[in-house]
Amino acid sequence: MIDKTCESLERAVADIHDGATVMIGGFGNAGMPSALIDALIAHGARELTIVNNNAGNGDTGLAALIKEKRVRKIVCSFPRQSDSWHFDALYRAGEIELELTPQGNLAERIRAAGAGIGGFFTPTGYGTLLAEGKETRVIDGKNYVFETPIHADFALIKALRGDRWGNLVYRKTARNFGPIMAMAAKTTIAQVVDIVPLGELDPEAIVTPGIFVQRVVKEAA
Repeated sequence: MIDKTCESLERAVADIHDGATVMIGGFGNAGMPSALIDALIAHGARELTIVNNNAGNGDTGLAALIKEKRVRKIVCSFPRQSDSWHFDALYRAGEIELELTPQGNLAERIRAAGAGIGGFFTPTGYGTLLAEGKETRVIDGKNYVFETPIHADFALIKALRGDRWGNLVYRKTARNFGPIMAMAAKTTIAQVVDIVPLGELDPEAIVTPGIFVQRVVKEAA
């Protein structure tokens, strides 16, 4: 019997190792798997490479992980905002590395990893510092820069509901990066509000099929 449910948040993140590349879903706080992040902080893994849309908000979630100095490098599109003080402080002190990626490129690099694509050409970033050292090409008279896929050891995502097979449905825009991150990681761990019996999820509403998910855990577990 296939049963991907975990009895606790701690058990769900127990094998995330030092130096792992971890994708974390969310657009700011929307869709951020805060309970899984708290469990990861308690777990103690260090020297992590984090892939996320931004670099944390305030003092909770991803910002708390950065504050604890567990992150060696962050790959994101929007690292600075009014409440990104923990990232700002560590970056200015030279204690965290940043790989800045335009938002569309970030999404497509993640999607490319999940789709098994070796890379793609995009006009975004051409002629800027972000294109330095990368292959460029003129296609139909337009300049493009080559971007590589982003793979991860783990993805931590948040969904509204899941079943024991790992099928997931999301709540509106909280979906954001969750589906493509689930496809791009070796191990996807989904934090959900409810775990429902098989058959209760409408197949037409399932956004992430269980084949891309290895663990499902209830956020209040």
